[in-house]
Amino acid sequence: MTVRLSRFIRPGLVAVVATVALDQAAKLWLLYGFDLPARAPLRLLPVLDLVVVWNTGISYGLFPQSGPLGQWALLGVKVAAVALLGVWLARAETRATALALGLIIGGAIGNAIDRASFGAVFDFVLLHLTTATWTVRWYVFNLADVAIVAGVLVLLYEALWGAPDAAKAP
Repeated sequence: MTVRLSRFIRPGLVAVVATVALDQAAKLWLLYGFDLPARAPLRLLPVLDLVVVWNTGISYGLFPQSGPLGQWALLGVKVAAVALLGVWLARAETRATALALGLIIGGAIGNAIDRASFGAVFDFVLLHLTTATWTVRWYVFNLADVAIVAGVLVLLYEALWGAPDAAKAP
């Protein structure tokens, strides 16, 4: 039985490696090079702060797990999701799909490395809008989360509006 890989697998894998490398480099530099834990919270812009949040749950801190069993269960779910997304990547019919899946897989791996290394995911970007009477804060996130959201948005775009025929694999 011959398995035929998509001609777009290479750009998808490049996106995986680039996403993991950028995410982990940023996290390690902020934790150990810049020493963000000693400096946080740090206002960079009127709407952007660098903070230190250790997320023991999944997206937006849902289902927090403090014990090792829960943390490893979340890691196991992430590994299964990456494997399934990897199969999809191997069959991607467009370059955009491959790149989107590469971003999602890379983001998942970046956060999984945190969970395996620290028992939690290191989040550090806080967007907020403050006026004289109120403040609105977005969830704290990291570069892996940005990659996952960007990948999902590309997949949604392709699902709703389709990809040009020229971008599809033969």
